[in-house]
Amino acid sequence: MGNQGILVLEDGTVFKGRSFGAEGESAGEIVFNTSMTGYQEVLYDPSYCGQLVMMTYPLIGNYGVNSEDNESEKLWLQGFIVKEYTATPSNWRAREPLDQLLKRQGIVAIDQVDTRLITKKIREQGAMQGILSTRTEDVNVLLERLKSSPALVGRDLVSQVTTSNPYAWENGKKCDPGDASSDAKSHVVVYDFGVKYNILNMLTALNCRVTVVPANTRADAVLAMNPDGILLSNGPGDPEGLPYAIQHVKALLGQKPIFGICLGHQILALALGAKCSKMKFGHHGGNQPVMDLAEKRVQITAQNHGFAIDLSGIENEVEVTHINLNDRTLEGLRHRTLPVSSVQYHPEGAPGPHDAAFFFQAFVDSFSK
Repeated sequence: MGNQGILVLEDGTVFKGRSFGAEGESAGEIVFNTSMTGYQEVLYDPSYCGQLVMMTYPLIGNYGVNSEDNESEKLWLQGFIVKEYTATPSNWRAREPLDQLLKRQGIVAIDQVDTRLITKKIREQGAMQGILSTRTEDVNVLLERLKSSPALVGRDLVSQVTTSNPYAWENGKKCDPGDASSDAKSHVVVYDFGVKYNILNMLTALNCRVTVVPANTRADAVLAMNPDGILLSNGPGDPEGLPYAIQHVKALLGQKPIFGICLGHQILALALGAKCSKMKFGHHGGNQPVMDLAEKRVQITAQNHGFAIDLSGIENEVEVTHINLNDRTLEGLRHRTLPVSSVQYHPEGAPGPHDAAFFFQAFVDSFSK
């Protein structure tokens, strides 16, 4: 096919365009991201594992990529779809064009397709699977392959992205837990369900010693580390596909202050007895309006999730603190008696917005001595 690429949706719709990533074939749920900047942070976000990411902003690649803006150690998405790719970046921070990164890390990518039409189809029909290929243009073959690709519901994607071993985070990089500084004011243990580096950076900026542990770490092992607080990170997929994580968090309730972000919010909610459901097309982007119900203030937030939490049945124990102003879905919760809270969105907001960054200070204040 040379530099040609093809995208086939599960409803049979076909889009032909230009390949600008790796040669190959990849399938997954298509999600559209509405951010105008930050494509590098999106690509490095482990929460996109198992998904084909499409940017609604039409021009991608114009400022290249660099090593300073990485949010994890590698690219996790299944494929990348854009309207127009710019192969010649113009930015003093750029170290290479985006296509070189995609090719090096084996990510299939396509441009010159109608991303607006695809977005409208997903908004009207709901989330759907798609397959990207540079190997064949046979639509029937691709549809058959797409039928055998796994969906997100009930799937454990966290096991693919979580760390294998505990590590400390210091000066913007990983180190052995035994080598971490001991003069930090507080100690926070972070469950890695697909953690973004900026979460860790914001904790260390508040003089916290940060220990990151694998997603399957038992509650007693975390408590043995004697943390002042426990943070449940973001991550990919369906929280109901993570019964082990839910059980570990349930065992930690009431033991230490806990704060959850995105998937961590969902896992915490399920541990508290809430319900979870798949959304029609999810929230993905940097411009979601959220209302703080206590303060009656609106935050513009970064979000990336395809599942929503319902607190019906546990309202006497858990209160709603934030809601999404677009669709009224739950965006934040707080336990009425335990030091437990969470938000569905991303207060670390890399590259932004930063309206909700204060949550990290509030979390640290809840246990600071």
